[in-house]
Amino acid sequence: MPSFTVKVKWGKEIFNSIEVNNDEEPLVFKAQLYALTGVQPERQKVMCKGCVLKDDEWNMQLKDGLTILLLGTKEEVPKEPVEKTLFVEDMNESELATALELPAGLSNLGNTCYMNAVVQCLKSVPELSDTLQNFDDNISLNLSAPSTSITAALKLLFREMDKEKTVTPILFVQTMHLAFPQFAQTGENGTYRQQDASECWSELLKMLQQKLPPKDSTEAKKYNSFIEQFFGGKFQVTMKCDEAPEEPVKVSEETFLQLNCFISSEVKYMHNGVKSKLKETLTKNSESLGRDALYTKSSLINRLPAYLTVQFVRFEYKGKEGINAKILKDIKFSLDFDVFEMCTPALQKKLTPMREKFKEVEDRKLFNKGNSSVNNEKKVESYENYWFDDDFGSNNSGYYTLQAVLTHKGRSSSSGHYVAWVKQKSGSWVKFDDDMVSSVTEEEILRLSGGGDWHCAYVLLYGPKLLEKTEEKAV
Repeated sequence: MPSFTVKVKWGKEIFNSIEVNNDEEPLVFKAQLYALTGVQPERQKVMCKGCVLKDDEWNMQLKDGLTILLLGTKEEVPKEPVEKTLFVEDMNESELATALELPAGLSNLGNTCYMNAVVQCLKSVPELSDTLQNFDDNISLNLSAPSTSITAALKLLFREMDKEKTVTPILFVQTMHLAFPQFAQTGENGTYRQQDASECWSELLKMLQQKLPPKDSTEAKKYNSFIEQFFGGKFQVTMKCDEAPEEPVKVSEETFLQLNCFISSEVKYMHNGVKSKLKETLTKNSESLGRDALYTKSSLINRLPAYLTVQFVRFEYKGKEGINAKILKDIKFSLDFDVFEMCTPALQKKLTPMREKFKEVEDRKLFNKGNSSVNNEKKVESYENYWFDDDFGSNNSGYYTLQAVLTHKGRSSSSGHYVAWVKQKSGSWVKFDDDMVSSVTEEEILRLSGGGDWHCAYVLLYGPKLLEKTEEKAV
């Protein structure tokens, strides 16, 4: 693998010992420069001895110690507005709709919609963005440290998405390809092949799990990573032998980063699809009987994470065709998700106080609605903690609200198109179809339940339902 160490001069700054591999496209080198300087590749002019580097061809001779000149600025100089400033309160409905800024979209670099959709969904978790900003962003496209490279590249990508209207995620895609060669597979025409978004989601979380430390807690450190703390749940699992009732029941604990919604002819709702696999029959060796026997495995949740991921098991492998065929069945899901009945009695007892607070607020709203002497206007000052005092990053009520949906349109996981639908802080919903970003309604979100060739919900991300601390004033 021919590689060289060069020096890059950008304005008054000089970057020494920059490794260049001319087996890779020049765009990879430009992505490295982007990470160092913040100058996007399309704004870069890379020169050496009067020769300007192309995007797709090494048209300059490399050697160790070579000095390369980089021209380009981070951002355009703001221009003086030619039109008079129009304030929000002076706008009509049409002007207001135009003025509302939509979040940044991500350019598709050739069947990278699955990756774009995953990034948009994960960016909806504010605690993840905050934790990433504290991560050392010394980016190195290095196979020996893929988790470091990916975490740093995601931090940079999130930062750019906060500043730009459309971002071309060259560095992030290249980093993912280096870490996971299966995502870099190409077809006969040389373009990248479509990949499974759920697999990308899982692999990305595993990388972040290795590098993002847990957020501060009132207790001594009880989690190894932020992902375990905010996305990880725990099951209490009991194993009972059906053929030997006298055999002691075995109790163990299992961790999870997502719940699975299994789809069968009987399942019509996500809640039932998740619950159906919490109790199942399996065959395993029985020590008391000295042979294989039937066991009932029962799982109940004894730790709820702040952010709950639910994957619809929509793909099944068909050996004859050699593809992961899609189950198109309509499976209804709701904007709010209550997992109380899936929890252990011990956890249910811990969840009850916060659930009673939710009920008190709802009862008060109903009373005020029917009482003309009460001013229903309220001032939201803050929210109750959604976590237990001794478990920062948990959910203390069992109530969740939907905040992101990743959908798939097509007939197999290796083809078709992936899109992200994300709830904003304002409560409105936005559709991220790569770099095409548009506002959508809650009704459109609920129509993503499947049943045809339209977008089908594949991965749902639920966040904690927040309870407002409010002041209500009587007239």
